[in-house]
Amino acid sequence: MSERRPQETQEAYVLHGHPYRESSLLVEVFTRRFGRMSMVARGARRPRSALRGALLAFQRLQLSWYGRGEVRTLARAEWLGGQKLLAGEALLCGYYLNELLLRLLAREDPHEGLFDCYQRALQGLSAGTESAPVLRAFEKALLKELGYAMPLERDAQRGGGIDPDKTYTYDPERGPIEAAGGQTGLQLAGSTLLAIARDDYRDAQTQHEAKLLMRMLINHRLDYQPLRSRRIFKELMEL
Repeated sequence: MSERRPQETQEAYVLHGHPYRESSLLVEVFTRRFGRMSMVARGARRPRSALRGALLAFQRLQLSWYGRGEVRTLARAEWLGGQKLLAGEALLCGYYLNELLLRLLAREDPHEGLFDCYQRALQGLSAGTESAPVLRAFEKALLKELGYAMPLERDAQRGGGIDPDKTYTYDPERGPIEAAGGQTGLQLAGSTLLAIARDDYRDAQTQHEAKLLMRMLINHRLDYQPLRSRRIFKELMEL
């Protein structure tokens, strides 16, 4: 009986869901206190199910569940509201954030700070905030939470502070290194590195170079396996 007793109510977001058996859903959720979890929502695809209308992506929910093992059973879900549904570019950006969490977070590894960052990112996208600064700030926070905080203010080879007027390459395992003549690969202005450290993405060059840097670092952590959300976004932009 104790195994069927619901956990205390937890704030959470649905990251992904797909049909399971005849009338249920298998959902991946991101909870504040327990991290990423997998749950079965029994009967959620039935027309009269109380869960059917509550399991909305990108919306703040309160969930309770029971069971042990890798997949729990969802007992209740309550939509907390208070945020517009994502649409257009913001919706695609939301799918990108969710895919990063699904691909990079281990199950049941709590990240309360990252949960707050994800919540702020969704709020920004919902409010119509420019997407690039929202995504860059979240990517930076995600890498830090995973233990890969980005060195941005000191030269990894020489040890001195970053000079805003110099050019640097970036080693994913070490950080920025002052660029030498004839060197190939991604090169970044020192001013860009310092702006990223401040989460200041107002400058167009900073936005462009920060996007390239984050893409390189995330690809490195994904072992260069492609992200489906990036491919979809690229295909839509080519229509």
